[in-house]
Amino acid sequence: MSDGRLKRYMARYPTISDLRTKAKTRMPHVAWEYLDSATGDERAMAQNTARMSEVLLIPRFMKGAFHPDLSTTLFGRTYNAPFGIAPVGGGGLMWPGVEHILARSAARYGIPYCLSTVATQTPETVGPLVGDMGWFQLYCPRVGEITSDLLLRAKDQGFTTLVVTADVPVGSRRERATRAGFGIPPRVTPYMVFDAMRKPRWTARTLRRGLPKCLTLAKYAGVNDMTGLSNFVRTRLGGNLSWDYLKELRDEWDGPLTLKGVLHPDDAEQAISIGVDGIHVSNHGARQFDGVPAAIDALPVVARQVNGRARILFDSGVRSGLDVIRALSLGAEMVLLGRAFIFGVAALGKYGGDHAIEILLAEMKTDMSQLGCASLKDIPAPTDIGTGPRT
Repeated sequence: MSDGRLKRYMARYPTISDLRTKAKTRMPHVAWEYLDSATGDERAMAQNTARMSEVLLIPRFMKGAFHPDLSTTLFGRTYNAPFGIAPVGGGGLMWPGVEHILARSAARYGIPYCLSTVATQTPETVGPLVGDMGWFQLYCPRVGEITSDLLLRAKDQGFTTLVVTADVPVGSRRERATRAGFGIPPRVTPYMVFDAMRKPRWTARTLRRGLPKCLTLAKYAGVNDMTGLSNFVRTRLGGNLSWDYLKELRDEWDGPLTLKGVLHPDDAEQAISIGVDGIHVSNHGARQFDGVPAAIDALPVVARQVNGRARILFDSGVRSGLDVIRALSLGAEMVLLGRAFIFGVAALGKYGGDHAIEILLAEMKTDMSQLGCASLKDIPAPTDIGTGPRT
């Protein structure tokens, strides 16, 4: 993205919240509700952001001149920032071609991009674009042969890190999205057609590309229509992941492996005993269970249990560069964002991934300068004013 375009975008959209506002005007209602909603009364999603905002950091001054260094090393690979792009299923519904756009952005900026098993593009099309920044997120199939083939495809396309998602034992209800008409296949109503016509950029791109499908799974489903793929996902994918299954994955995948969805320290301990390389603290953006605690509250508890024996990753409730710093201050080493990057692409098309990254980088550099942190290791522990460090 040119300097001139970056300046114009930064003047109009200086925050992720600005991208969210713009994205809502360009997406059909059903796609917006699927992206922006959680489940139940959405109290857990509100708690994610509310508790995040309560993490306080005390600046230290008189440090002289410095330029904050955001680079970090994880699993033997250096990244230019301690944040990456989280896996998002069904991305093509929210903006056609979003996986390709974000893969290119990740490669340009040197940050991780995690492709979902239920993305609307395949490892074969995303891998060449993302280069060595690619991670692959696995919703575990119930058939071992399918699992093995998925891992082989990811490895062959250069995906370096396997992210095993544990926190989707069943599909959640996501009532807001249901009321909007979301389904697979979608319920086509006169209002849905009218609404799509009012979003001409989304509609034109969708017509060119075709309705979004879980293309990675078409090979195993034996069909390429939305109904058949939906039935395959429902009956052959996911379910209650077991520790024995995780052991099999650990034996089969010879690269870094992380377990995503950990909120309890005992689960972290069990995962470490199996040999995972990363513990990924997450409540799935509060999209699965409305009674779950805020992910940021679980983070320091899990980090203390892990105690350096595995790397700590985090997502859920992250909306800014300051939130990334907050998560780092509580023990995270890499922070992933999902909605933020989809907002960017839906708002600005092919430039949206780049601009979302630029926002986060600018916020982190400014806030680290305010804190007196020349590097990530200088980020202080949070504090409760008057009571000492937050635990």
